[in-house]
Amino acid sequence: MRFLRFTLFASLATPLAAQPSPAPKLTVVISVDQLSSDLFDEYRPLLGGGFAKLGQGIVFPHAYQGHAASETCPGHSTILTGAYPARNGIIANVWYDLSQTRSDKAVYCAEDERVAGTSSTAYTVSPWHLKVPTLGDYMKRQWPASRTVAVAGKDRAAVMMTGQRPDQRWFWNGKTFATDLKGGATPQTLISARTAIASLVAQPQAALEPPALCAAKATIVPVAGGGQPVGAGRFVRAAGDLTLFRASPALDGATLALAAGLVLEMQLGKGAAPDLLAVGLSATDYVGHRYGTEGQEMCLQMLSLDRDLGDFLAFLDREVGDYAVVLTADHGGKDIPERERAAGVAGAARVDPSLAASNVGKALAARFGLPGSVLYGSNFGDVYVDRSVAAGQRARILAAALATYRAHPQVEAAFTNEQLARTPMPTATPDKWTLIERARASFDAKRSGDFVVLLKRDITPIADTKGGYVSTHGSVWDYDRRVPIIFWRPGYPAQNIDLPVQTVDILPSVAAMLGLPIAADSIDGKCLPQTPGAACTTR
Repeated sequence: MRFLRFTLFASLATPLAAQPSPAPKLTVVISVDQLSSDLFDEYRPLLGGGFAKLGQGIVFPHAYQGHAASETCPGHSTILTGAYPARNGIIANVWYDLSQTRSDKAVYCAEDERVAGTSSTAYTVSPWHLKVPTLGDYMKRQWPASRTVAVAGKDRAAVMMTGQRPDQRWFWNGKTFATDLKGGATPQTLISARTAIASLVAQPQAALEPPALCAAKATIVPVAGGGQPVGAGRFVRAAGDLTLFRASPALDGATLALAAGLVLEMQLGKGAAPDLLAVGLSATDYVGHRYGTEGQEMCLQMLSLDRDLGDFLAFLDREVGDYAVVLTADHGGKDIPERERAAGVAGAARVDPSLAASNVGKALAARFGLPGSVLYGSNFGDVYVDRSVAAGQRARILAAALATYRAHPQVEAAFTNEQLARTPMPTATPDKWTLIERARASFDAKRSGDFVVLLKRDITPIADTKGGYVSTHGSVWDYDRRVPIIFWRPGYPAQNIDLPVQTVDILPSVAAMLGLPIAADSIDGKCLPQTPGAACTTR
């Protein structure tokens, strides 16, 4: 079960003594995509590698991604900006801009649609849509010699955590690790990693041997919607299958190996100014989407991730010594409804296909004597009324659309953009937020839809599973909003603190640890006084 690991980047360095310092020379921020608090709670007592080591730090097991759009891009946008999507502009993975001249009106969060000939699926990767600075941007303003590096399994994770001015930014593009940065020599580490990964993918992957813990979860569960049964997978992969490589522990192993290589080659943590390394580990999300969270597949993934994290931290102990780690997640997730119902979750179900915006829009178009569909969107989240509809008719269509959604038994609520604009930003702790406050934290007047649809608890917004995805996230409910946050530095005592802190609190907390001034009115988060070495002050 050891995929690449750190054999690519063997080192002869002498281990350094782990002593806390006022400001670490290297801060490593790790996001484990789809690591919900529920998944963390389930596996934490069973893991003895990297999670056990980090568990000796300051652990907030039930923190929050407070906003409604619990997706990868918005979640990553909060981690190192200290800002909700309402401030930073990243309201979803994909939204719509109906004023665009291109035929594809969808906008991918990490694209630059100003590039001619591109679309939301064939795009140029860019931080164009991120409206605020990241931690790395602030660090470079304060210390020009500071370096920011990102390595991630998704482009949107790497971009949203490192913003406008990274020194290196590499992400898995479906075939290899690529970058959006122009100019400069390609690191030798990257060349070596690409060669090693290509060699690995070219070989078939035999079934992993599950330990008893995972074998106990190996029950095959049929999936509605045309998908393949799940539950007893062991990550068998044919030679050259990049899709299954991505949805396996191998992706995280490759990501961490590349991160380790860049630490060595760039000598991160050895310069005159503090450095930042952002690591986006995406395999847990891909495994969750493809197999759900409670089968043998996720068990094998969590155990492998724990070992790989352990190796990575041991590497940092040897090569850097003076470093700090923050680990969190971009969002949570939940299991497939078929397995949930068997476990007693009576309301677990797949979304009614009639709720798709295109289907509702077609019915409304026919009702009002218009062609095609008059709505853009998915089966939940932001929905947009076609701008070509005349103003008077547009108001009637909006009212009819709201009535249709609100009457559906799988819909919890639908709020108009006018309602959201009038709603003050929430100030209470996120566990106390109302549904409209959660939606407000994801609302951008220029990018959000004419209304937002919130599905009821335990409704999985995937009806057709033939494409390979059987489970997902994105809801306003706590199984998607709650994530762990861990702060770790050598020499600091362990604490488990069950408070509803937020991922927007990470930036001001790390900034305080580094002695980096951040204007309080420029962010939404608050410095957490429990952060190792942080002196929280208000500006």
